[in-house]
Amino acid sequence: MIVVSDTSPLSALISIGQAGLLRSLFGEVLIPVAVEAELRRYHHDLPDFFRVRAVANPAEVTRWLPRLDRGEAEAIVLAQEVHADYLLMDEIAGRTVAREQGLRAIGVLGVLMEAKRIRLIGSLRETFDQLEAETTFFVSADLKARLLKEAGEL
Repeated sequence: MIVVSDTSPLSALISIGQAGLLRSLFGEVLIPVAVEAELRRYHHDLPDFFRVRAVANPAEVTRWLPRLDRGEAEAIVLAQEVHADYLLMDEIAGRTVAREQGLRAIGVLGVLMEAKRIRLIGSLRETFDQLEAETTFFVSADLKARLLKEAGEL
């Protein structure tokens, strides 16, 4: 399975000590150069299963810069270039462009839902609470309730 990621899902999972979920779910995660640079601003050590790969077509990245930041644009272009099965991305603008380009985008919540489904984490509620306490990640009360119900925790 080929997975490419933008910064925010990785940063959130690293911050709460759950980056290993990505290895368990996907094996390795490809990240473009801009995402590596963004991650290293906040996290000195990155997991060894993150693989940095430069995009082959920087002109395509430039095309998206009016709508997206560089990390999002590079992640989308890299996902297209490697025919990724999934693009990990949380930002709405980036997910919109990804879908327009035919990519399957999931965010940190999708990762956590899958981790709960296959019992890699015991409590989705506790993980949500940790995300909200230790990061800037926000989950609306309605979405949280819907996901907790779907996960059998409500």
